[in-house]
Amino acid sequence: MANISIMCLIYFDTALHKPMYMFLFSLLLNGLIGSTAVWPKVMVILLTGDNTNSVEGCLIQAFFMITYGACNFTILAVMAYDRLLSIFNPLQYYTIMTPRKIKQLLFAANVLPAVFILGHLCVISMIPLCKNKINRLFCDTLSFHALSCVEAIQRRVSNLYGICVFVCFGVVPILLIFLSYLKIILLSLKISRNARKKAFETCTPHLIIFINFSFVSIFFVIYVRFYPNFQHLFLSVSYNLFPPLLHPLVYGIRNKETRQSFSKIRRKVIFALGLQETEASKVDIPPPELLEQLIRHIPSTAKLKEGFSTLMFEDLICILSYFLGLNQVFGHIWWSKCGT
Repeated sequence: MANISIMCLIYFDTALHKPMYMFLFSLLLNGLIGSTAVWPKVMVILLTGDNTNSVEGCLIQAFFMITYGACNFTILAVMAYDRLLSIFNPLQYYTIMTPRKIKQLLFAANVLPAVFILGHLCVISMIPLCKNKINRLFCDTLSFHALSCVEAIQRRVSNLYGICVFVCFGVVPILLIFLSYLKIILLSLKISRNARKKAFETCTPHLIIFINFSFVSIFFVIYVRFYPNFQHLFLSVSYNLFPPLLHPLVYGIRNKETRQSFSKIRRKVIFALGLQETEASKVDIPPPELLEQLIRHIPSTAKLKEGFSTLMFEDLICILSYFLGLNQVFGHIWWSKCGT
């Protein structure tokens, strides 16, 4: 819910329609995809005890699992490029980072990994299987390799394809992120202390997310690759659990612009609710002709100077009935008596 709240905040607040928050929106959406790849099936297993899955369902789950990891690294690489550009060329930032370029970067970070991984799973689906049991809570490419009992050509092609996907959407984005931060560190040594502090404040949220996801991914790969028969619930779900949970903490609570946007929307909601209460508490205004009769019936200033004893009893009743809203109770019966 926290990730969805930040996504709605970015979508509805035009002040957050900036390149950095567009990439953040994509990162949060990718985190939701990774979570939904595992948690619905885990809940079904816990509630019903049914731990079976079809081959097609296993392939779909593996697709979302691998796409989640690959897209996370590519989006983080795009965000590192965005931070590098904002620090190196702050005056030309919006000239370079146009809406068209943002769309191109988002397409490259989200669609390209999904297309390549889909091709990988098409190759895996052609591997002949002779087993039907995996020792994990979810499906991945290595699960299908473990279920095959012959060294088929499809398995070799799948291994080679998987290495290429891992290098293109895992190793290369990590190297690009390291190069971006190396340039930022070298630049920060040449600028003033205040500018250096501002640069590190800008990069800190992204750096925290990157370090967290990198460590979780490393432990996950070690667990899957070198301990295929070791079942551990915490290690199984950490890959999909911790990174999405950290996003709202870093970009929601610690981010100044996000807090300001949330406060602004909260004030708007409170103001709108206050207006609705005010509209509901309004009394009916009498017709204009009755108001004219009331004004004509109010005594003049000279008459008021003589004291309230000179006011007619009917005058006081008419004035009080108007201010107390008695016309809503008795209708226009008494107002007709207040006429001339």
